[in-house]
Amino acid sequence: MHDITELYCLMDDFCKKFEPIELAPYFMMYTNLMTYPLKFRQHVLAIKEKLTYAKTASRFGVGMASLMRWNRRITPCTTHNKPATKIDMEALAQDVATYPDDYQYERAQRFGVSAQGIRHALKRLRVSRKKNTSASQS
Repeated sequence: MHDITELYCLMDDFCKKFEPIELAPYFMMYTNLMTYPLKFRQHVLAIKEKLTYAKTASRFGVGMASLMRWNRRITPCTTHNKPATKIDMEALAQDVATYPDDYQYERAQRFGVSAQGIRHALKRLRVSRKKNTSASQS
């Protein structure tokens, strides 16, 4: 059985065989996007070949579920960041100004879209739900 210092030395010797990768810029760039670059994923999976999932996850500060997902598919999935195509945002803003008390399903019927689509469009316009300014009488 090895003591802990010998294990750290063995791990350091093992990791010296791999090309060093600077991680700080990746964490600064990708923290908000919640994704890691392909180069980092490849580096982690190369080291994972000799370690367990738990040890690799704790070494790099990523979740075990992420490692298993990267093992199945290493390339990150692309997102669908595109504007709404059916709802005219200017017309929706005008509709909100004209009919401020209407329900979202009523707006959805006028625009020919779903109520969920209207909700997302109103969120993009930063229109919040109407609140009463006075307390109700009980």
